[in-house]
Amino acid sequence: MTEIARPRSLPALLCGLALFALNPVFAQSLRLSSELEQAGARPSSVATRTVDYIVALVNSEPVTNNDVRQRLLRVEQQYAQRGVALPPREELARLVLEQLVAERAQQQEATELGLRVDEASLAQAEQSIAAQNQLSVEEFRQRVAAEGMDINRLRNELRGQLLLQRVREREVELRVKVSESDIDAFIREQGANNPDALELSLAHVLVQVPDTASAARIAELQARAQSVADRARAGGDFAALAREFSDAPEGTSGGEFGWRPVSRLPELFVESTRSLTAGGIAGPVRSAAGFHVLKLIDKRQGVSPAFTVTQTRARHILLRTGPQLSQADAVARLNRYRQQVASGQASFEALAREHSQDGSARQGGDLGWTNPGQFVPEFEEAMDKLRPGEMSPPLVSRFGVHLIRVDERRDTAMSEREQREVARARLRDQKAQSVLQSWSQDVRARAFVEYREDPRP
Repeated sequence: MTEIARPRSLPALLCGLALFALNPVFAQSLRLSSELEQAGARPSSVATRTVDYIVALVNSEPVTNNDVRQRLLRVEQQYAQRGVALPPREELARLVLEQLVAERAQQQEATELGLRVDEASLAQAEQSIAAQNQLSVEEFRQRVAAEGMDINRLRNELRGQLLLQRVREREVELRVKVSESDIDAFIREQGANNPDALELSLAHVLVQVPDTASAARIAELQARAQSVADRARAGGDFAALAREFSDAPEGTSGGEFGWRPVSRLPELFVESTRSLTAGGIAGPVRSAAGFHVLKLIDKRQGVSPAFTVTQTRARHILLRTGPQLSQADAVARLNRYRQQVASGQASFEALAREHSQDGSARQGGDLGWTNPGQFVPEFEEAMDKLRPGEMSPPLVSRFGVHLIRVDERRDTAMSEREQREVARARLRDQKAQSVLQSWSQDVRARAFVEYREDPRP
């Protein structure tokens, strides 16, 4: 696999806030980005103006006003980035407090169950956040400090979020079961809810009617079509009838269309054969072209859009940066390659073979057909914006600097195994929502919570 493929690291969800938040904005990632600077929010500059104090105790463990402030600032930034109107700040602060209380109770539950987050897991999560922002861990920590945040506080919160993730995964694993029959029913339901997924195998005989045909001639041609239909219903060889009587191009091959989804068949054909079973004959039916006699060879449930995937075939040239090649130089070099390809002075494939520092170089940078989610986010986001034949500007990723060209796109059906994996994941997610909601409410109900003072945002 090419080295730009998504690495085996903790998903962004592990760096996120609560899975079951009072508002979806709470579920955003803790990733630090340059958007913090654009929002103009500096957590410590506000927090240091007010002496910290305890706003609530959760089983004797404090939740402080600073805890509420830090979370509130991130929530407000996320609202702003989404363009969502903010509720009154005092109301939002109360919601944040309730969320922190619920999280603290769940973290305590995790500790009582013996769950822990070791330093290696925490370091991996921190590295994942840094990589998602195209930073080294050291650069990430410098950015945190520049924004006025305490890295130890952030790491402690990250540790808490990892702990929450683990205890929630444990509850899901214990309580959520997806059977093979559940998966079968889900796949059937997806097909039943999407009539366009039906596929038909049809054959037809067309008795063509010229535009200038007289009424007598039309009647004669209709009688011919009726004779074909009668012979077919009597058990005649439909393929032989098509070869003898059909004016359609398919007539020479027995009149068969092959398997086609109903969306790619004339509505007249679909409606005329809707009530037929395999082997049934319909017609003659009239269209603008003439009279049709149709045979339903078979029908089957096609693949629902829920089980199709848009695949991309792209090429890239990767230049790795380091002491021998700065990022700026790599960008300049790839811009030259881009101009050479655009002007016809060189082919993308040849430049990739000569210069790309990636395993795909021998194939001219060809990455093959790939599914969504196969590459790291920064690469895939840039690739998805390109139309077939387009090249990207130089793109910086955690692996270096890339020049990308999209060659083709196609919608393809998932394999049966992939369909079942998708169905299993969706069913598990559906059940997990209910299970975790119930568990969260139960943990909160068992916790002793003492509210001290209202938070002052």
